Amino acid sequence: MNFHDEKTLFRTLFGDTPKIRVLEYLLEGRELDHSIGDIAEGAGINRVTLFRMWNEMGKAQIITHTRDIGNAKLYKLNVNNSYVKILVDLFDRIINVDFQEEKLKKKVLVQ
Repeated sequence: MNFHDEKTLFRTLFGDTPKIRVLEYLLEGRELDHSIGDIAEGAGINRVTLFRMWNEMGKAQIITHTRDIGNAKLYKLNVNNSYVKILVDLFDRIINVDFQEEKLKKKVLVQ
């Protein structure tokens, strides 16, 4: 099974669409900057699909350009955006609940 085929709690709750996959990838790696190719690969979508939604994400200020390395432009999640702050908080809460539930399941199995 490919990592991208693994159903995460975030995708289970919000749908397994290319945009949700990109958001999930950027939320997970929000401290890092990424090339467009890395984002597409990390989200498990093709570059053409990412390019189709890229301008919309830029206009919504969800992503921000951080720097250039050679010909590659790098981007990251715009954590200064009010909506993104809410998404980050929600994502972290979902991950924490999922982690706590998995921990509880393991504890029950051990007993």
